[in-house]
Amino acid sequence: MTQDYIKFKKHHELGEILSLTFKFIRENYKLASKILLKVVGPVFLVLVAAIAYYSFATMGSIYGEGNGFSGILIPMLVLYLAYMLYVSTVTGTVYHIIKSYNRHKGEIVETEVVEGMKTDFGKLLLLTFLSWIIMIAGFMFFLIPGIYLAVPMSMVNAILVFERKGIGESISHSFQLIKQNWWMTFASILCVALIVYLIGLVFQLPAIIYMIFKTIISATEHSASDGSNMFGTGFVVLNVITSIIQYIIYSITPVGFALIYFDLNEKQNFTGTYEAIENLGKN
Repeated sequence: MTQDYIKFKKHHELGEILSLTFKFIRENYKLASKILLKVVGPVFLVLVAAIAYYSFATMGSIYGEGNGFSGILIPMLVLYLAYMLYVSTVTGTVYHIIKSYNRHKGEIVETEVVEGMKTDFGKLLLLTFLSWIIMIAGFMFFLIPGIYLAVPMSMVNAILVFERKGIGESISHSFQLIKQNWWMTFASILCVALIVYLIGLVFQLPAIIYMIFKTIISATEHSASDGSNMFGTGFVVLNVITSIIQYIIYSITPVGFALIYFDLNEKQNFTGTYEAIENLGKN
């Protein structure tokens, strides 16, 4: 056991969830980054290509020179599929990193993570797709059902990886897991997501500043009606770069969600408590 081993399998208050998220990243980012680069790297390149394709394909549509709705639909579909592939891979990889970390009391075994992802990749991809469909269906019936369903659906990949349940079991168990804890889970998820968003927003500032600057210049030159002056190649390239950085920052999210999952699991099943009792005297 490492000296600063983080015990995931226990109850954590919201403040602890946030602080432990960044503590885990700070103490394990070197090995975790190496594993993520190896496992997620190829998928990330696909996402980067999709972002670039979407940005340049829709650049004309922004100021009325594109192919209309059909010119946006296909690039958007490609981007969403690439994003789903990326989310499935990075989420599963981070969860397997944490799983190995828990198993070895603070040590991460790279081969375990790689083999775990080879086993779970297809299931994670399908589960992500199904959970998104469920959430979209919920949002189609006004906002509240979508928000309600988003909370349990955010836990399904964690259930699949940590509890080794099937796809259907993971979805059904997610509703049981948040039972009587929906509001606290929602608050925890919202805080984690908000912090990650704010970190990403910092890297959006160059694009925002560029946009403001170009708007002022266009207005001064009385050419605001010409969208190409504002949404030129420079803006698109800058937007692609900031988007890439934001997707990298997203890898923080599964760490926070893992802590939320273990907190919920401890409240219902006392898994960490029973494990601690079983380990008494072994050392």
